[in-house]
Amino acid sequence: MSDHPQVQDRKTRLEQIRALGVDPFGQRFPDVEPLAEVRARGQKADLHAGDHDESLTVRVAGRVMLHRGRGKLIFMTIRDGSGDMQVAVSKADVCVNDFEIARKLLHLGDIIGLDGHLGRTNTGELTVWARSLTVLCKAVQPPPAKWHGLKDIDLRYRRRYVDLFTNPQVRETFKQRSLIIDAIRRCLTDRGFFEVETPVLQPIYGGAAARPFMTHHNTLDMDLFLRISPELYLKRLLVGGMERVFEFARVFRNEGIDTQHNPEFTLLELYQAYGDYNDMMDVTEAMFTAAIEQIGGGYARTFGEHAIDFTPPWPRLRYADLLAEHAGVAIDDMRAVRAKADELEIDHAAMDDTIVVNELFEEFVEPRLIQPTFVLDYPAPLCPLTRRKSDDPRVALRFELFIAGCELANAYTELNDPAVQEENFRRTLAGEKRDETMAVMDDDFLLSLKYGMPPAGGLGIGIDRLVMVLTNATSIRDVILFPLQRPLPAGAGGEDETTEIVTEADNLQ
Repeated sequence: MSDHPQVQDRKTRLEQIRALGVDPFGQRFPDVEPLAEVRARGQKADLHAGDHDESLTVRVAGRVMLHRGRGKLIFMTIRDGSGDMQVAVSKADVCVNDFEIARKLLHLGDIIGLDGHLGRTNTGELTVWARSLTVLCKAVQPPPAKWHGLKDIDLRYRRRYVDLFTNPQVRETFKQRSLIIDAIRRCLTDRGFFEVETPVLQPIYGGAAARPFMTHHNTLDMDLFLRISPELYLKRLLVGGMERVFEFARVFRNEGIDTQHNPEFTLLELYQAYGDYNDMMDVTEAMFTAAIEQIGGGYARTFGEHAIDFTPPWPRLRYADLLAEHAGVAIDDMRAVRAKADELEIDHAAMDDTIVVNELFEEFVEPRLIQPTFVLDYPAPLCPLTRRKSDDPRVALRFELFIAGCELANAYTELNDPAVQEENFRRTLAGEKRDETMAVMDDDFLLSLKYGMPPAGGLGIGIDRLVMVLTNATSIRDVILFPLQRPLPAGAGGEDETTEIVTEADNLQ
C-alpha cells in the first residue's frame, strides 16, 4: 500500500532536513526545563506586553501543536508533559538553517528543542524567543485532525500513545493514578508494612473464585496459571513472620470485559498480623484519605451522576440489616427470600439458600450504596477464607466497601485454623464445575497453616476502580493505559483506515 500523500510529504521534508546536515532523530538534548516551570518563572518576572528579558534564558523541548508563519517570524505552540507554551523563531535571531526548518520543514507532531529567552508578545502572551532550534524527532505519521484529539473511543484505547499527547486530561488522569498509588504506598510503609512480590506464575491458583489463564513451562514440562490473586502466598509470609505485608499485584482473570472489568488489572492486597477486619476498615479510610490529599480536590467529589462525600469515618452497616431494609426480607426467612426471588424471575430452584440471599442483596442493596459504606458480616458460606463470628458461625467476619453501587474493597478477619480451612476448601471445591474454574486443593497452603499463622486482618482493593472513583472516570479502560481490545477485522487497522488525517492547511498556516 502506497503512502498517504501527507505521509509522503513528511518523508520528503525529512530528507530535506537531512540534506541540511541535520540529524532529525535521536539527538541528545539535556537539561530541558519543564514548560510549567518556565511559565512560572515568567510569571514571577513580571514581564509586560512587548518586554524581552535576555537574562531569563531557557531550554525547552516539546511536540509542535500549532504552527503559524508571519513572514520573518514563526510562532509555534509546543507541548510537553507539564503543559503548553508559545515559542517564536525570528529570522533575525537564529541561523539560516534553523529558520528554514522552522518555516518550511516542520509539521504538527514533530518534536523540537529550543534555546532562548523569555519575553511577551505585543498581545501579552508569554513566549520563548528562540536563539537556536534543534529537531529531535520528525513525525512521519500525521496526528488527529485539527488537534481536537482522538474522538473514536476504540481508537483512543488502541492508540493510547496518540490519545495521551492529544488529550491532556487523559495524561492528567494517569499522572493522578501514579500519585494515588504513591500515596497508598507511603501510607502503608508509614504504618510498618513491607512491600513484597509474590509469584505471577503459579502451579495452583487460588485466593478468589475466577477462571484463570493457563500457560505451559517447556523446561519443566508443567502447566502454570497466571495468578488470580496473591492472597495465599501473602498469607504464607505471615506464617514466616513477616507480620505486615502488601503487594500491588497484577492479576489476571479469564472473564468478561465491561466498564468495571478488564482481564488484567491491579489489585492491592495487604495483611496485618494480630489485626482483624476492624483494623482493615481503619487502614482503608487512611489510604483513601492519603490518596485524596495527594491529588487534591477535597473530600466532596463527583463520580458520574453522583456527588460523593469521602469524609471519614464512613458508615459500617450489617449485611442482614441492609437486606431487611432494602429487600424487605429477613436473611433467615428463606420462604420470604425465595418468594422475593420469584418476583424477580430468578431461577433459584437449584441454588443454595445463601446464593439466593446474595442475589437479592446484589439486586436491592448494592445499587443503593452510593456514599462510601462498609458492609459487614456476610453469610459464612460466601467466605471460605474468612473467620466466623464466635457467637454465630453462620456469619463471616468480612466487609466489602461500596461506593456509587460498586465494590471497591473486600476484607476479612482471616481464618487460621487449618482443619476448618481444609473443610471449607473441600466444601467449596465440591460445588465447583471443573471446566469453569479448574480449582484444586492447595495442599502446600494448608501445610503452611499447620505451622501456625497468626490471627490477621486482610484487605484487597481494586486499584483501577479506586482511580476511576477518584478521577471521575466512568470506564475502567479510561484508567488502564493499554486495556485489552478485540482484534481488528481482517484488512482494518492500516494507517489510512484508522487515523484521522489532517489537511495541509491544518499542518502549516
